[in-house]
Amino acid sequence: MSSQRRGIHLDQSELLCKKGCGFYGNTGWLGLCSKCWREENQREKQKQIQEDWALAERLQKEEEEAYASRNQKAQSQPSITPFNKFEERKTKEKSSKVNTVTKFFTPSSKTQPKKDASPFDAQASPSPSSSASRHSSLDTDHATREFIDFLKPLKSGREIFKQCRAFTESMAYKRDMGADELSECVQDFYQNLSDRLQTQFKGSSEHVESVMDEVEKYMMTRLYKEVFCPETTDDENKDLAIQKRIRALHWVTIEMLCVPVDEEIPEVSDSVVKAITDVIEMDSKRVPKDKLGCITRCSKHIFNAIKISKKEAASADDFLPTLIYIVLKANPPRLQSNIQYITRFSNPSRLMTGEDGYYFTNLCCAVAFIEKLDGQSLNLSSEEFELYMSGQASPYWPQAAGASSCSPGSAALSQVHKRLDLLTGLGERQERVMEKARQLENDLIDWTDEVEQKVQSVLQTLPPETQNPTTTTATATSAASSAIDSDNVENELLPPPLQPQVFAG
Repeated sequence: MSSQRRGIHLDQSELLCKKGCGFYGNTGWLGLCSKCWREENQREKQKQIQEDWALAERLQKEEEEAYASRNQKAQSQPSITPFNKFEERKTKEKSSKVNTVTKFFTPSSKTQPKKDASPFDAQASPSPSSSASRHSSLDTDHATREFIDFLKPLKSGREIFKQCRAFTESMAYKRDMGADELSECVQDFYQNLSDRLQTQFKGSSEHVESVMDEVEKYMMTRLYKEVFCPETTDDENKDLAIQKRIRALHWVTIEMLCVPVDEEIPEVSDSVVKAITDVIEMDSKRVPKDKLGCITRCSKHIFNAIKISKKEAASADDFLPTLIYIVLKANPPRLQSNIQYITRFSNPSRLMTGEDGYYFTNLCCAVAFIEKLDGQSLNLSSEEFELYMSGQASPYWPQAAGASSCSPGSAALSQVHKRLDLLTGLGERQERVMEKARQLENDLIDWTDEVEQKVQSVLQTLPPETQNPTTTTATATSAASSAIDSDNVENELLPPPLQPQVFAG
């Protein structure tokens, strides 16, 4: 195995941000971390705003010149009003973007809590709006109660809850926004709240992270239905594409991926099953942190399987091929949607550093590798790869003769595939038999109809006299039998009844 060319290799520097900041990058952000991606996105937006202003000024100048040339003698009319309105609108949009998040930190004067109520009772009461009905599930209520219990010991707990609730309710009116815009709103809220908490806790990162974890749990539990796989994205199509791709790669073996795992060992097999279960369970979680926890547990089971198989510590070069193998075996539901959901709405600091960020980055790389998998990555020729992908050949067929020398489980696998091929042939034969049976059934029905038609035609050709004697005979027989019965009743002689007699004593 050591002399064989390794088809999968990823340098650890490729996991880091392309800007060289030292944080983990993400394929969804073009290899950048969340911080650099936001900065790059802000620069692009500022550039777009400047281009819009330049275009507006140029159009206004051209309109003024055209108006002056057409109406030299007429009084000036507010022909440039549309452009003044355009400038006004752009100014309002710019100011609204700047104040999008800060307005959530200003206390609302519309709803005041009762004086005799507790600090959280007023905020925890259900709103009469339609958005409250969408968040009346048990999970949402449980998350709200936990969030309130967590914030009660904090001095600013009431204000934090008020801001989070106001933000989640405002998101209900932004369904038509794109996924990137929704993500930007959530990330802006995270960033502003984190900055305020840093000031409040005087730089205590542990307290800030614990509060932000609870904020993320509360907000994403309430917003899950609105922001997970929104209709404005193509996440669902990506999910179907990656599932179809993984199903087409069902023939990929451990040897092709150079996975250093021996599933014949019971402990290793158990770790592999647990890893598959964890990555599948990711779809059942609502909070990005919980989804990342599933990925982390899956990765730790993988490292444990490698350690037991190799009897030494696992390396990063061993981890990525094994993770790819686990994903191919599990084929997790809605894989792309879960990755995009974590990327868009997770606490950015969790994806930039730590083991959660490292394992999530590796999962993104594994999915990207599966999407671009070719024969060279598996040490196969392009012809062999196409034959396997089309189903015209299987890698187990040519290796059946030497299966016992390759690995202990190869012979069993080859036997399984032979049985599958035999079952496929039997299935085809059964289809042919069923087709013949259906054809025979149709022939019998046609023959029955034909016989009935011939009998009816024969009966119609018979003269009517031949049918009358039969009817007359039947009538006479019926009358005779009824007469016999009546004669029997009339002529039947019965003895007279006995009379009682009185005897003298």
